[in-house]
Amino acid sequence: MKILELLRDHPMSVSELAERLGKDKSTVYRHIKALEKAGLVEVVERIGNETLYGRVAYIFLIAVGSDKESEEFREAYLAEGIAKLVEVLERAGVKIKDRKRFEDIVKKVFEGIEDESQKILSRLTNSSFDEVTLVHLLNLLTFLHSHKYLKESKELSELLDI
Repeated sequence: MKILELLRDHPMSVSELAERLGKDKSTVYRHIKALEKAGLVEVVERIGNETLYGRVAYIFLIAVGSDKESEEFREAYLAEGIAKLVEVLERAGVKIKDRKRFEDIVKKVFEGIEDESQKILSRLTNSSFDEVTLVHLLNLLTFLHSHKYLKESKELSELLDI
């Protein structure tokens, strides 16, 4: 995920990725090859001995299975997303009165909406659409299920000093 995140900005070589990640080149190279095999990155350009890799898409919709490893990935990805959300709010000057409670509520709501959206999301695995359409789709799915989280919405509003 960190490699894909770094490649969002611009294509990079294994050396550049290794330096940014603080990992050795052979480790990054193995991960790049796995990402390439999975169809998530591709060779963009070769400059001398260096190969530049880029993402094949700006946004990925990742469907994870129900096994333990997939569930761990999903949990870690959600935790990272919530941490980034908190960071963005705080950078915007929004005070969060009880950060732990805020994170717990957001996690509960996001997990619930994701679970309830699986019927539609599972049908999209072979679909292709741009990031604007994806944002609209995710907004629609959130809206469809938001009535189930009115109590949580009210509590989140009270936790934010805006």
